[in-house]
Amino acid sequence: MAIEQTLVLIKPDGFKRGLTGLVIDRLDQAGLELIGAKMVGVTEKLAKEHYKDLADKPFFPNLIRYIRGEFHDLKANQVLALVYQGEGAIALTRKVAGATNPEQADPHSIRGSFGRVTTQGQFENVLHASGNAADAEREVKLWFKPEELVSAARAATNGKH
Repeated sequence: MAIEQTLVLIKPDGFKRGLTGLVIDRLDQAGLELIGAKMVGVTEKLAKEHYKDLADKPFFPNLIRYIRGEFHDLKANQVLALVYQGEGAIALTRKVAGATNPEQADPHSIRGSFGRVTTQGQFENVLHASGNAADAEREVKLWFKPEELVSAARAATNGKH
């Protein structure tokens, strides 16, 4: 199995409900290596670029508002962007995350444990996880510069800092 990188975004509902540490803990317990982490203010442009493949869907406007924190009254429009690396990282992260619809997610997954569907039908599914290798590559490059990612192998060759 190949070493892969995948993007995870802890979404505004995850922040509002204090789930950030629990999400990171579950991903760490899966054996993935965290190689990038930063708070990102999500602009409308970034949100639309991130979800561009869904632009023709009727829920697209609400998806953009959701990722920007507008449903959760978060003034900073921030998410925690993470990059994980490991063998089969994309599929493993998706398994730990659970199905996009929290009501269909494995109850032991992050979304199954903490996600919900609001009375307005909005999925509050705590995190985004890249869906496949092409998405992961595009998303990691969209959210991170190469120099913002550090793996144990790269750190060992850069000397001791």
